[in-house]
Amino acid sequence: MTIRVGTASPNTQPTTPLTLSLLHSIASRAAAQRIDILLLPEAFIGGYPRGTAFGCVVGSRTAEGREAYARYFDQAIDLGDTVGDGSAGAGLKWVRRELPGYEQGGAGRGDGSREELERIARDTGVFYVTGCIEKAGGSLYCAAVYVCPKEGIIGKRRKVMPTGTERLIWAQGHPSTLRAVSTFIRGQRINLAAAICWENYMPLVRQALYAQNINLYLAPTADGREGWLSLMRTIGVEGRCFVVSSNMCVRGDEADGTDAGDRDVVPVAGGFGGARRSSAVVMDDGFEFAVPPPKVRHGRRKSVFDEDGNEIVLSCPADNGDVQAEDEAEDQAHAQAKAQAQAQEQQKQKQLPKVTEDDTTQNQQPASVPKAPVFLSRGGSSIVSPFGDVLAGPQWEDEDNLIYADIDLRDCIRGRLDLDTAGSYSRNDAFKLTVDGLDLDPLPY
Repeated sequence: MTIRVGTASPNTQPTTPLTLSLLHSIASRAAAQRIDILLLPEAFIGGYPRGTAFGCVVGSRTAEGREAYARYFDQAIDLGDTVGDGSAGAGLKWVRRELPGYEQGGAGRGDGSREELERIARDTGVFYVTGCIEKAGGSLYCAAVYVCPKEGIIGKRRKVMPTGTERLIWAQGHPSTLRAVSTFIRGQRINLAAAICWENYMPLVRQALYAQNINLYLAPTADGREGWLSLMRTIGVEGRCFVVSSNMCVRGDEADGTDAGDRDVVPVAGGFGGARRSSAVVMDDGFEFAVPPPKVRHGRRKSVFDEDGNEIVLSCPADNGDVQAEDEAEDQAHAQAKAQAQAQEQQKQKQLPKVTEDDTTQNQQPASVPKAPVFLSRGGSSIVSPFGDVLAGPQWEDEDNLIYADIDLRDCIRGRLDLDTAGSYSRNDAFKLTVDGLDLDPLPY
């Protein structure tokens, strides 16, 4: 007996209601293709603020950056959860609707996003997991929710380690939210859990998921590098589990719901007294960094006296005479290159045929060459087997379509013939892992 798992690489829409509408459309298409479990990217609801600096440098923030953060905060969803000890939330009490506001006849909690997510699953019949930006107690969390069409949300987790400058805007979630969840599809028990983006590079996070006896490992991400697939294949082999990864495909004229103006430049610290601006933002590994501006040589004053005793002030480089000679050589090289280019252009003009007014070619325009699309993130969603085989994807530069694979969960058992990372192979008599607030007793098969 097989089940069908699927994923896609959609990008966040300009508003949260539009993103939720897109989610409903994707889930409906997944249902039409008989996908049982669907994964959507990290921060899909609320947006991944790629390239946005929020006006921050060490020791300084700008009013414009604070306003950009306020807009980003507005796009996040309130699921009605608490902050909880160590940002753990209310856990099972929230899942089971045991918090105040959920009592019979109560108005509920949050902004209605939880109810809308559950309605989408119920309407489409698809069990889905999606990344979202959750607000609680004045903080933002990068989260993932598990939404069952029959039971509603059966679990939620918060990213325990935001990566790099993500820590500026996202609070750290508690590791107790790494708790795996179970669902039954076609009579089969599926134990699933998610590690978000670069949490997948944390060996102890991976081991915490393996130890719970998962057979479906989910990896919503914002990492669009080709090397990401190697990590997914490693996880499949290491954990003897199926792996589904999902990342947004974002074209250069789109910004995951953020303003393009915020991405132009990133301030680079120039001391507490001020800042200089970088020349560009380079997207390398799915995250941003600033390129330092070029050095600017400042002149200094130098004076000489003429025969009549008048002082004449000259300008020269701040460096020594070697630098001045270097500048002169550079100017000379530029002049030579310019002269050479002019000579080549004149020679080219001489070789061109003369064109008369009657020449039919004079009104012809050169054929325009279509510009290649520019992507801030190319996507790369994929599905991998417990033996490291790529079953679907990677899905590059495609924000519209779904990819899927039919999987036999007994392959996870077959793979444990020779490798059981959370069982005997882990030598748990000698090596022990404990996670604060998380029960690592394995889920049943």
